[in-house]
Amino acid sequence: METPHAAAPAVGLSANSLNIQGKPEILLCASLFYFRIPRAYWRERMEQLKTFGYNCIDVYFPWNFHEPREGEWDFAGEKDIEAFLQTAAEAGVWVVARPGPYICSEWDGGALPAYLFAKEGMKLRDQDSAFLAYVSKWYDRVLPMLKKYEAGAGGTVICVQLDNELDFYGCSDPNGYISALRDMALAHGIAVPLIACAGQGGLREASGFAEGVVPTCNFYPNDRDPAFEEKAMHYRELLAERGVPLLVTETNRSHFLLRRLLSCGAKLLGPYLQVSGTNFGFTNATNNWGEPLAFLTSDYDFGGMISPEGHIRAEAYEGRLLSRIIRAYGASLAEAEPDGNVAGTAAAKDGSVVGPRALRLKDGGYLLFVANVGTQAAEVSLDIVGNRIPKLLLKQGRSLALPYGVPLGTWGLEGTLLYASAELFFVRRQQGKTVLAFHTERAGEVAFRLERPAVLKADNASAEVDGGVVTVKFDAGAAASCAIELRGGHTLEIHTMDRSSALLLEDVGEDGAARFGQSEVYDTEPVDLPIAWRFGSVDPGEPMTAERTEVAAAEHLEKFGIYRGFAWYEAKEGRAFATKRQGILIRRGSDIVSLYIGKQYVTTLVPGGSSRYVPTSQENEDDRLLARVEIWGHTNFDDIRLPGLRMNATKGIEGLVSVRGVRDLSQHWRIRSAPDRSTPNEPFVSTSTDDREWPIVGFGGWLSPNRPAFEYFRKSFEPSAEADSWTLHFEGTQADGILYVNGHKAGRIDAADPYIDITSFVVPGARVQLAVFLEKSAGTAVGRVLLYEGVSAKDWRISSCEEEMLLAHAAATRNTAAAADLPVALQAGEMAWLLGELRGSNDGKGWRVRASGTNVKLTVFLNERLVGRLWLPGSAARPRFTGGSPVSFYLPGAWFEEDGARLAVLLEAVEGEQGCRVDGFSFVPV
Repeated sequence: METPHAAAPAVGLSANSLNIQGKPEILLCASLFYFRIPRAYWRERMEQLKTFGYNCIDVYFPWNFHEPREGEWDFAGEKDIEAFLQTAAEAGVWVVARPGPYICSEWDGGALPAYLFAKEGMKLRDQDSAFLAYVSKWYDRVLPMLKKYEAGAGGTVICVQLDNELDFYGCSDPNGYISALRDMALAHGIAVPLIACAGQGGLREASGFAEGVVPTCNFYPNDRDPAFEEKAMHYRELLAERGVPLLVTETNRSHFLLRRLLSCGAKLLGPYLQVSGTNFGFTNATNNWGEPLAFLTSDYDFGGMISPEGHIRAEAYEGRLLSRIIRAYGASLAEAEPDGNVAGTAAAKDGSVVGPRALRLKDGGYLLFVANVGTQAAEVSLDIVGNRIPKLLLKQGRSLALPYGVPLGTWGLEGTLLYASAELFFVRRQQGKTVLAFHTERAGEVAFRLERPAVLKADNASAEVDGGVVTVKFDAGAAASCAIELRGGHTLEIHTMDRSSALLLEDVGEDGAARFGQSEVYDTEPVDLPIAWRFGSVDPGEPMTAERTEVAAAEHLEKFGIYRGFAWYEAKEGRAFATKRQGILIRRGSDIVSLYIGKQYVTTLVPGGSSRYVPTSQENEDDRLLARVEIWGHTNFDDIRLPGLRMNATKGIEGLVSVRGVRDLSQHWRIRSAPDRSTPNEPFVSTSTDDREWPIVGFGGWLSPNRPAFEYFRKSFEPSAEADSWTLHFEGTQADGILYVNGHKAGRIDAADPYIDITSFVVPGARVQLAVFLEKSAGTAVGRVLLYEGVSAKDWRISSCEEEMLLAHAAATRNTAAAADLPVALQAGEMAWLLGELRGSNDGKGWRVRASGTNVKLTVFLNERLVGRLWLPGSAARPRFTGGSPVSFYLPGAWFEEDGARLAVLLEAVEGEQGCRVDGFSFVPV
């Protein structure tokens, strides 16, 4: 009796291939995110990708999109994961599923629910039992859906990614963490490969080399780096040693770079964000793409193949061309491997050509890849094993894959394609005829070895027969063709064209005629839409909700269960003070903080999680303080340069101080040099140390030949008897240091957050001794030392608004709002609703809306959905915006109602040199 064999896995990996249901594949994989595209367009976007050659999508599943509050789960409507996976299965696209728990993706918190950030002592993204217990709750919900739609089980999910780019994060135990995620996936029956992607090349740091987990690579190089193939090949070889192929789960969007990766034997090519989208709602992130802080726009668009509105861009045609090359060689290319033993040179005058790199095809022969990484077109001469291929023209930013010694058996014919100075990009097998189409940007030549060939006809081409070798020559200036009769009566039909025609080729018919399409062209001119606007003022000194919670002290918002939207901190000055207020100190503020004293607007800041001192008018002695805070988004990355960019960074403020005294403590410090940073510090910081013989200098002002220099500075001061808050500000410092107060370590001096609260170390009426251990390099600025003394705010109340409550406020305002024409002007600190009715949906396609004006923040609602958040330029407080258009938003036609749509735009005016105004909105048809 024979032992039954286990069924072959639906997805198999080897050092040189990726097989899906027994068929070797090269995957062109585009990011397509259901949470950034209205559900009505999911199928359309997938079909667009297929039209332009992509056979796979990668998709994140953001945890906090489905669990907005702890224990509240939502998988309905626009959040229906199963409906998305079913659509992918019906559309016939493979799916790389990426459920996190962390996804990055420039998404709020990298998809980690913000309630986790309020859990004391939890180690995120690590082998931490508390964190993993929460991850298991997410996996319990999402993994069964992925299992249901696996390849081989009725769906198209071909692999599941665990976490994301862990090598960017300081995980203490990558193996333990990834192994724990793996075990959860296996417990849910996941049978397709489990992968873990490396963001900066740390395969071990990203995957822990956990057993049963496949490391993959994310590459974001300079597309024209002449040495890039060396890097890619290094990882290809490392992975081959582990028995798996080079899978590039993320990379740049240019097909020039994808061709270079293909030459290195990559089997998965995953350019990130070929399908753009929108960060609807309060889902944007803050990240480290600025200096160092940046805000992600609501528009999520890096210029890939398909715009947020579904418009096809020029790069899509490059995708179709590359996909046709992959299909033309089929399984032979899908199982090809790089061959460094093929001797060849590519000569160009300016040395800008990379290659040739030889990819040995499974059925024999090679593809020779050459790439022009220069800035000008180059004439290239190829010499392969002593055989010279005719010169070709290679324009800048172009790569070609040229066949060499390829057996025609690849296409079911006898003979050999000896060489070509043009790229073979299209193959069609018809009854009695095989069509091969090539493209070139100058005169080209293709040579075949055939048995008893006979040239039937040649249009705009010449065909020379020398024994069994047929050489077809042609010029790129005009389309050409040549028909060759093979033994047995089968016809080999050669078509040639220039590259621009190849990009638009639709098909070659039975009659031998090539059919071409046209590139998509879209109307970008705005149309005049008559909108009757209404303007309703909002009291900026009052929260937009009647629900207030009294709290003992100001803390970050996550402590109060507030994870997104707007929040208001109301407080009063703690006690009377003899001197006038000089300013307000905001403790640890994020993201956008607008400050008011009574009803008077003070300023709007983006502190990035650090503290800020704001000078104020001494005439306003109102004891009421209000800080309106908007959570733009939790960071999607972990960056030590700002407190607000740490992975567990929280939002809001930690307090307000009415500053009644500002003292400059920069002068008259006592200095003592230390031999190195390991010198015992106790004698230098102790209050009992006799420092009378130490030299007296300005802070950081001692000149030393040592680099770096290690020095202790000491100074004392008499604190104000009226104050209850003391903060040191190391203004303008770039040096590293440690502050000691009365002999106790008070904190590190950090250029990103140069404020240190020393209140807990101060005893009113007693002198305060300061000691600073400073590490300086040559030219390092140390700045000034300022002391802020004042009164902490008390009697705190907190309130908040998310989409639902903001819409309720807009609806209430609509009843009293007055008719208004644009432009509208506002005073700095003023708030208002701009309300209008939009009748036309542009035949259900929607609109791209461009806003113009200065120094106004806009929160835009379409019916019941928040569709965009903008901050118009002009204010020095405005941070850098990245990720897409910062001054426009998208109104999806699918979200209009039969009678049109209601627009509600919350306006917040911020200080700036050009005044605060909204000039208008331009509606561009989609």
